[in-house]
Amino acid sequence: MYLGLGGLKINYEEYGKNNKKHILFIHGLGSSSTSWRDLPQALSEHFHTITVDLIGFGESDKPEVDYTITYFSQFIKNFLQTIIGIDYEEAKEKIILIGHSLGGYIAIDFTLENKKHVEKLILIDPSGMLDGPTPLLRFYLDAATETDPILRYKKINRVFEDMTAERSRLLPIVIDIFIGTIGKPGAKYAFESTFYNSTKTHVDSNRLNQIKDIPSLIIWGERDNLIPLYYASKFKEALPEFQFDLISDAGHSPHAEKPYIVYEKIRTFLNKNNEIQ
Repeated sequence: MYLGLGGLKINYEEYGKNNKKHILFIHGLGSSSTSWRDLPQALSEHFHTITVDLIGFGESDKPEVDYTITYFSQFIKNFLQTIIGIDYEEAKEKIILIGHSLGGYIAIDFTLENKKHVEKLILIDPSGMLDGPTPLLRFYLDAATETDPILRYKKINRVFEDMTAERSRLLPIVIDIFIGTIGKPGAKYAFESTFYNSTKTHVDSNRLNQIKDIPSLIIWGERDNLIPLYYASKFKEALPEFQFDLISDAGHSPHAEKPYIVYEKIRTFLNKNNEIQ
């Protein structure tokens, strides 16, 4: 489905619209809402789940702007106001955020600015603690901006293989979707702008103390080569109150490699107060 937002076309999907509690899924750099596979549908039995292609990515419009974390956070704020009618002057509506990688960084920033509207927070291999791009992140940028079609395919294939714990789990369609999307007008610019803004900045650790009382879960792939476990330890140090679950034999996207395990961890976390069965 498409939504007009500030004169721009935004791609999104909704499941379980009759349910009262809302979950928004925020994808990572260069990705789209399709990266969540069946997770939104699986959770829609008890929740109103929403996936969105971030502005600049997927099938959403790609304006030539400065793609900062603040820009994405404001985009999420406007999107939620339109989709579920959040009144930011009052706390009538709340959202559960699930963010992966860059999406985790955006979810943290949104939560810091709109704490009273966030019910729970789930972060999957989030960025936000980087002190610069990791080697695989640098190669990801190189692959995404490669102009030669043959080299581009080879580089992207290698990057995506390196993001997984087991290369045989990489579906060829994932590469095809990425190549098709990165070739759209404005896509490379959005990728580069987001890359530099998200890898040269990080969350203010002192501010994280403001959201320590929000029920939160951090999930991390044990064999993440894009944002290695070192950065998970930085989150654990800054937010010891958060629940932390390590997914063995999984890379940067454990929800894609080990979907049932991740689903069960999320479902269990969301059901701590017996809110769902």
